Amino acid sequence: MRGHWRQRIPGLLLGLAGLLAGALAIVRIDILQRREHFLAEAQIAYRLLSQRAAQHDAILDTLVLLSAPRPAEAGRPPQNDDPSRPDQRLAALYPQMLNVLRRDEGGPWPDAALQRAESRSRTTRRPEMAGVDAQAGRFVLLQAGPGLAFALVIDVRRMIPWQEWPIEQGGPVRVMLARGEDVIVVQPGQDPSEQPAGLTQGFTFAKPLASASQPFELRLHRATGPAQWPWALLLAWVVLVIAAAAGTAAWWNARRARGRAEQLLRLAQGARLNAMGELAAGIAHELNQPLTAVMAHAQAARRLLDDDAPRLDMAQAAMDRVAEQARRAADVLGRLRRRMEMPQGRTPTRPVQLADTARQVLHLIDPQIRQHGVQAMIEGQAPPVQADPVALEQIVHNLVNNAMTALERVPQTERRLVLALSSDSTCGILTVRDSGPGIAADALPRLFEPFYSTREGGLGLGLSLSETLALAMNGTLSADNVKPRGAAFRLVLPLTLTRPQPQEAA
Repeated sequence: MRGHWRQRIPGLLLGLAGLLAGALAIVRIDILQRREHFLAEAQIAYRLLSQRAAQHDAILDTLVLLSAPRPAEAGRPPQNDDPSRPDQRLAALYPQMLNVLRRDEGGPWPDAALQRAESRSRTTRRPEMAGVDAQAGRFVLLQAGPGLAFALVIDVRRMIPWQEWPIEQGGPVRVMLARGEDVIVVQPGQDPSEQPAGLTQGFTFAKPLASASQPFELRLHRATGPAQWPWALLLAWVVLVIAAAAGTAAWWNARRARGRAEQLLRLAQGARLNAMGELAAGIAHELNQPLTAVMAHAQAARRLLDDDAPRLDMAQAAMDRVAEQARRAADVLGRLRRRMEMPQGRTPTRPVQLADTARQVLHLIDPQIRQHGVQAMIEGQAPPVQADPVALEQIVHNLVNNAMTALERVPQTERRLVLALSSDSTCGILTVRDSGPGIAADALPRLFEPFYSTREGGLGLGLSLSETLALAMNGTLSADNVKPRGAAFRLVLPLTLTRPQPQEAA
């Protein structure tokens, strides 16, 4: 039913909102954790490279202090391939040092960049950069001393202490050393410019090395996006939410089924009690007079027979009257099986919405509707009526239950049940219409007689009791056949005497 799904929409939306909120929280926590891990790794890498840069400065300072200048022939470049020189053995101790160049007094440098770096070094009295080969991943660091100068050719990738390096090789983190436009890629990682849309954002770290002589900026970047999300954890969360929702739905359905069964039981018990009450009231009313007459005539006959001169003719007449009243009592019992007397009192009423009662009854029999494949719906609308809510629900439930029984005799694809609401100037109308076989012509006039039933084994009190309850609320209940097939029961009740206040109506 459409109404059944409308009731489920809020729960489905709430469950979907909880699922999305949990998934967003998982992704957010994962991003924060990966960011903290990335920053911790970046700080360690920065410290290690700064230590290596300081180590280069110390090596140059040591070479300048421990080496003495020696004469060189004019115009002849320094001999930097002499294996006897101690500084040439530094490569064995420090793998990042590809070569150590030395210039003694009077000897020229083979490169003008080295000459310019020496001039700057003599001015600043510290090591100076002589050039960067970004493609080869090398740079030259030069230190000038009294009468001589040393230059170190350093391989950037070899200066990384891989045993202590915190960043996974071949991983997603891109590591670079940049000096102006010269950028040396230490670890390729994932290039942000090559990432698809949605992955260009990520974590970044940029900080100059703690060395004035080697003004490199350490740059790290790690892309982040859906590809890096914890999909296994998200899948587990979805499974957990679905399992929790299924368990909650099962518990809620069981609770509703239990409440529905209890309410149906109360309705059935109320119907039995009402029927028994009407039956008892009718019997007591109808049998009171003949039994009183039987007692009076029997006492008179006994007095006539106890006299000294018994008057047998009068005693016989009294006994005849006793027999006559006994037959009358038997007739009362027989008539009560055909008719039940209307109660004298009226049922207390209050404003009731016919639509609410119709929805409640369909909710109660929802399992039977689904089991038998009935298309049930509520049509139209009506203003509040003056009625007893319990009695009204009992009437509608009885009419709907009879319609469900009638629909069992038609194919499942043709089973249709409609609760139509309408009104006129004084009354609200609820019509229960089904697509069953309809009511037989001979049964239609006797449909509301007590103890008359068209069903095998039926007691015949349901419709009679429903009519009695309707009359007690100043209403009417009628039945008729509809075309092309089916039956319609029409309950008419007076509109409420007092209109609801605006707040109540809202």
